[in-house]
Amino acid sequence: MKNLIVNADDLGWTEGVNRGIAEAHRNGIVTSASLLANGKAFAGAVVLLRAIPGLGAGVHLNLSDGEPVAAREQVKSLLNDAGSLKGGPESLLLRSAGRSLALDEVEREWDAQIRKVREAGIQPTHLDGHKHVHMLPGLFEMALRLAKRHGIGAVRIAHESSNLRVALSTGGKQRASVVMRQGVQARGLKLLARDAREQAERMGIATADYFCGIAQTGEMTREGVKRLLKSLPEGTTELMCHPGYVDKELGESATRLQASRQGEVEILTDTGIRNLVASQGIRLIDYGLVASEA
Repeated sequence: MKNLIVNADDLGWTEGVNRGIAEAHRNGIVTSASLLANGKAFAGAVVLLRAIPGLGAGVHLNLSDGEPVAAREQVKSLLNDAGSLKGGPESLLLRSAGRSLALDEVEREWDAQIRKVREAGIQPTHLDGHKHVHMLPGLFEMALRLAKRHGIGAVRIAHESSNLRVALSTGGKQRASVVMRQGVQARGLKLLARDAREQAERMGIATADYFCGIAQTGEMTREGVKRLLKSLPEGTTELMCHPGYVDKELGESATRLQASRQGEVEILTDTGIRNLVASQGIRLIDYGLVASEA
């Protein structure tokens, strides 16, 4: 059986992102989304999820953007002078390696993010990380503990499969330098958490068998998605994506993913791609099914 989770990251970032994800689910192949508990459009995302219960929702654990969910005085080391989360993946990795990252504050903030989602009436299907921060040494183990604490049955393993990355690379509109740089980052994540899948298995937390989408972040093409669907292996694969519509709030935010989000909505709702999913016998699922079948 070929299972495919098409997970849209950044639900709750802005209302435009919310609308794009809803469109890519209702009229496309998106089956799952990752919710930013501290996103400016969190409340709108909750309304959306109640309206379309078929869309699975995980928690997008965040240390990089926006205001904290926990009380500021309890997570001071994670904040900049303006009181916002400040840790990009590189700086967090350096702080973690130098043992200057306050892990108790990270856990406090992530626990608060998960609690906010649950208190909104949403039982998360999985955990993953904004900018894959949950894959950093020490933080992946923390994500597994939090999953167990909150009864969340699955976690994303951001180990990009090289053959699927090659398939997604099809298409002439991609910027080769961007794809190459992001491909290097994807390989780095594999090295940082080589035994992540084994750790999750020992903890009784389910994972997808394969993952892809890092190298093509912001560079998705119709041709690449079609080739991926034709190359999909047996088992469960997660395709990470970032659909959305550009609104005023998105335009003013720090994300580099702007126009590419609407392009992804168009790709993910493409009739030819939907037909290809059916003709290839691919079952579209979310992480809730992965956890229940583990």
